[in-house]
Amino acid sequence: MVTLNTTYGPIKLELNAEKAPATVANFLMYAREGLYDGTIFHRVIDNFMIQGGGFDADMQQKETKEPIENEADNGLKNDFGTVAMARTMDPHSATAQFFINVKDNDFLNHSGKTMQGWGYAVFGKVVEGADVLDKIRAVPTTSRGGHQDVPAETVIIESVEIDEAASED
Repeated sequence: MVTLNTTYGPIKLELNAEKAPATVANFLMYAREGLYDGTIFHRVIDNFMIQGGGFDADMQQKETKEPIENEADNGLKNDFGTVAMARTMDPHSATAQFFINVKDNDFLNHSGKTMQGWGYAVFGKVVEGADVLDKIRAVPTTSRGGHQDVPAETVIIESVEIDEAASED
């Protein structure tokens, strides 16, 4: 269990280390190192997803480690309330950025080991804080620092708490 403490309230995530072991380990490493502290949800598209974990409040990109292998072929679907890794066009380019689906996004699911079919690796789900998700997905957005869909009012991930006891159940 992991809690994203945001300026809009807490979002509690249950991570699935059984189905996405490398992705969960990667996310927890960045969380433990404090990379997510002070980052923002920099891309918010109502009726799609909210994305964060890569930029600070000044829209400066955080330095990350090497990309990880895409685990989107794990059977987990990009349904409402799931959390998945963001990436570039390269299927195996995910580093620290993640997104929370605010609707079922079937087109993001794995359909084959091709450039078009890889999909986006789901590695957890929201178990508390759906009301916070609703508040964030409804924020007005603008363009900023060459990026579109940036919240006009900064939505900050203040800290990430890891409940180690719950993780070992």
